[in-house]
This record gives sequence, C-alpha cells and structure tokens, in this order.
Amino acid sequence: MKKLLLIILAIISLNLASAQESAFKDGEWFKFKMSYSNFFKAGNATLAVKETELYGKPVFHVVGKGWTTGMIKWFFKVKDRYESYIDVEKIIPYKFIRNIDEGGHKKNIEIDFNHDNKTAFVHNKKHNTKKTIATKPNVQDMVSMYYYLRNNINISTLKPGDEIKTDMFFDEENYGFKLKYLGEETITTDFGEIEALKFRPYVMAGRVFKEEESLSLWVSKDKNKVPLRIKADLAVGSLRADLEAFKGLKHPFKIVVDN
Repeated sequence: MKKLLLIILAIISLNLASAQESAFKDGEWFKFKMSYSNFFKAGNATLAVKETELYGKPVFHVVGKGWTTGMIKWFFKVKDRYESYIDVEKIIPYKFIRNIDEGGHKKNIEIDFNHDNKTAFVHNKKHNTKKTIATKPNVQDMVSMYYYLRNNINISTLKPGDEIKTDMFFDEENYGFKLKYLGEETITTDFGEIEALKFRPYVMAGRVFKEEESLSLWVSKDKNKVPLRIKADLAVGSLRADLEAFKGLKHPFKIVVDN
C-alpha cells in the first residue's frame, strides 16, 4: 500500500491542455477514499488550496495529505504530505515539499524552482544533501501540474484516441508523461451520476504498476474538472480512489441524477 497519495497526484497531474477560464479558487478542498482490490479500505487523501504569499508574491499554497486507515494501518502505516507554492497568475511552482513516511520508508525533500535559470535547487533534508539540477522551461511539480493543466482542459479539441505529452520535475529528475483520451462516460458516484471525461495515463511497468496502461482516470465534464475516480492495477492487487467530499468549488458541480 505504498505511495497512495503519490499515485493520485501523479495521475491527476497529467496533461489536458488548452487555455480557458480558471477552474479553481482559494478555499477549494477535496477528500478521497481509497480501497485495495475493491475490498479493503486502504486510506484517505485530501487536497486543499489556500491563497497566501511567498517571497513577496501572491501564491496558491496547495497541501496534499494521504494516510492509511482501518486494518491496513496496523501492518503498513502511511503518512504522506505534499506541498506546492504556485504563482497565482502563471500557475507555475516556486517551491515543492515532499515529506513522507511509508512503512518506515521516509523522505523529506524541498525543491525551489528558478524559472529564469531553468533550474531546481533540491534540498534532501533526510540525507543533508543539496544540488542544483537543470529543468524544462516552465517546469511543473507533481502538485502544481494538476492545477495548471486543469485550468487548460478543452474537450472541444480532444478526440478519443488522442495522446498528449507533458513534463514534470519530481525529487531529482525530469519526467515525461503520455496520456490517452478515451472519451466521455457517465459514472455513478457518492453524489449521483456524473458526466465524466476518461483518460488513460501511460506509466512505467514494473515494481508498482502491473502494465504500462494500468491506470484509468475520470474527471468531471464541467468547468471544475474535478477528479472523480482513479483506478490502478498494481503489481500485487489494485487500488481505487473515489471522491468522497468537496467544498469551495469555483463553478457549479453538475450531477445528472442525484442519489
């Protein structure tokens, strides 16, 4: 049950781009419930947005948390925290923080982005190391990318089968992602039936994911582009995350049929 929040954030951070009205605002909050192999409750995750200042600039401070619950936490405890400070206008990150404890496997990393120089200054607090690494132009971290790309979804330009590529910086590396748009689907959620857009990210098969196409993502077909559901086939078992609660949405949340 490692990397519960990491899986959620990596998936919903993939490229869905084209300029349009902002999809979120200060005070937005999501809560997800996670289950393992469609049977055991695995944990919870939250994402919260708060407008503040960093280095004298207005930013969105986004905090993502993930933790195991129920029986699973007694033999594998997860407590993860991710933070990103994102420029309000440009939606690019100035600072990223990853502080995790996954069954005793711990990381505490802070990254400061210099977009003018196209570099990331990585401070690994656990190992007391510091290094500067070259990045892509206007690089995103795994949290900021979700908010940046969520602002730019335009389904009018997407056709089933379209593939979209993007880049992200995580820990000490630049990553490339590819995402396939699968079309529209109405899904049943805790809130009722909701029209959704379905995507399939390509991931690296191996220790965590079963195959390259092991992930599926559904986001609401409205101006919010809320992540409704994520399903992942893992090397052992599967993981599912469903939106359980929300508040502070910028736009109306469209429900086809109420529960």
